[in-house]
Order: sequence, then C-alpha cells, then structure tokens
Amino acid sequence: MRHNKKFNHLSRTASHRDAMLANMAISLIMHKRINTTVAKAKALRKYVEPLINRSKQDTTASRRVVFSYLQNKYAVTELFQVISEKVAERPGGYTRIIKTGFRQGDAAATCFIELVDFDENMAKTQKKAKRTRRSKKNTVVSEAPVSDAAEATVEVNPAE
Repeated sequence: MRHNKKFNHLSRTASHRDAMLANMAISLIMHKRINTTVAKAKALRKYVEPLINRSKQDTTASRRVVFSYLQNKYAVTELFQVISEKVAERPGGYTRIIKTGFRQGDAAATCFIELVDFDENMAKTQKKAKRTRRSKKNTVVSEAPVSDAAEATVEVNPAE
C-alpha cells in the first residue's frame, strides 16, 4: 500500500534527496532564481515554501527549525532579514515556476524557479507619461468648462 507517500522521490535515496533539496533551497534563497528541471522545481517548491512561511515570525525557535533544514547560517540570515520583509503580507505562493523548454542532452523538461517578490522583469512598473508627436514642451492642456462645443484649449507659454 502507498499510504502517505505522495512526494516525488526523484530516483534518489532519502539522504541524497534531502541534501539536494537543501542545497537547492540555499541557492534559491541566495540567488532568488535558479535553473533546474521541472520535477526538481516542483519538489523544491514543497520544500522551501514552508521555510519561507516560518521565517515570517522571527523567533529563536523558528530560526532553529529553518537552520535544521538548511544548515547554512548565511542563507538563514538572508531568509529572515531580506525575504521575510518582502513576503510579510503575502498569504502564500512565494515561488514561481516558468518552463523554459527541453534540455538537449536528455530531453528533460527544464524551467527556472524564482521568488515571486524579487523578479524585476515581471514586477509591475509605473507607467511613463504618454508622449505624442503633437505634444510640445511648452504646451499646457486645460479644459474650458464654458460650453460643450469647446472641449479643450491649448495655451502656448511664451519662452522668450
């Protein structure tokens, strides 16, 4: 019977799998994005998201629990000081997996896994002011409330 055996074993022994996931979690915390296979990324997501969730409460007990998984004091410091501040109001879903195709050597499905709040490319940016060909530097657009026929008037500020 397969009771309570849902996780992917990744064709490794338990000690090898634990060491690999810990190393990948350290790399993800330190670099914010890593390239890997889809199967490893899905296993890493289940491994690292509870650790990020635990880092929201900065207590000695939670630091000791996270350190028992990672065994790297620099990664634990980064997790509790930098990452926990960014994900403080996020209720879950701290990682994103984006598939990048197939590896040429063995045709394994590859992807990159990243921390959601640290991606500069996908982050929402403020829109710039729209500039058209008709707009000039010395023009001011104002609306005239006198009638419906006059929608807007353009006043040119004399520069000289």
